Amino acid sequence: MTVALPHADHTDREPTVPPTADCVADSAGGLTFDVREPGGHRPEVPSHLLLRLRSGDDEVRLPLTPVAEGRLRAVLPSSVGLPEGRWDSFVEHGDRTPRRLMPGVNDLRSLVDRAPSGARGHVAVRIPYATKHGNLTVRAWHRAPHAEAGELTVCGHELTVRGRVYGIALGPAAHAEARSRREPSLVHHGELDTRGPEFVWTIDYRALAEQDGPWDLWLRPAGSTGPSVRLARLLDDVAEKKQIFSYPASRLGRPEGSAALLEAGPYYTGDNDLAIRVQAVD
Repeated sequence: MTVALPHADHTDREPTVPPTADCVADSAGGLTFDVREPGGHRPEVPSHLLLRLRSGDDEVRLPLTPVAEGRLRAVLPSSVGLPEGRWDSFVEHGDRTPRRLMPGVNDLRSLVDRAPSGARGHVAVRIPYATKHGNLTVRAWHRAPHAEAGELTVCGHELTVRGRVYGIALGPAAHAEARSRREPSLVHHGELDTRGPEFVWTIDYRALAEQDGPWDLWLRPAGSTGPSVRLARLLDDVAEKKQIFSYPASRLGRPEGSAALLEAGPYYTGDNDLAIRVQAVD
């Protein structure tokens, strides 16, 4: 007995190979996505690149337009604001379920040693990267104003941070603060050596030995009555610095009345903010 099988409509099937996107970043904060869609696409169906904020309900849809055989392009201008966070990327065709994008080649050369003017009063950063599951995500920051950490120098029990502020001037009352994350009432004030928008801050780890755990680093460019500005390193092409940037820790000895030997050293948090960790060691 012969049974006639129904004709399969291959145009309605989801491709087994996921779509990928090459990304090019520009120095102003814009991104261009070139999407390669396995099996092609139907021009009559509207297509979008969907960015979805992982920690909220925000979404941004960017139209995808053909630029070559099997390739679609979407542009995220620097003028389109992205709230700070991680934005997962998808391809959306008509009313079909959006499909997660895989990373292709990321051209981030324009982000290396980037130095925005700060004239807008804020710094916007978008860095595409591959997640641990191999998907394409965009890490976005929006800081207004911003204090960029540059060179870090460890010498003995001191850390010297060189940096620059954007979107605000360093006034005569400008100073720095190291704030204990475990005991917010503990704040160590530091002096700044300033020259225009640039600053140098030398931190003596021994001043932080009263409380172990993380100490977050802040600038007060206008003094105690002005805004607090988190010290971070954002103006490069590294989306997640915590596991990549490593700095030596310094032994502080044993504080009076304590049997614990302490050490301290700088590190970058999961948000690329600069902090110092004080901890007991064997």
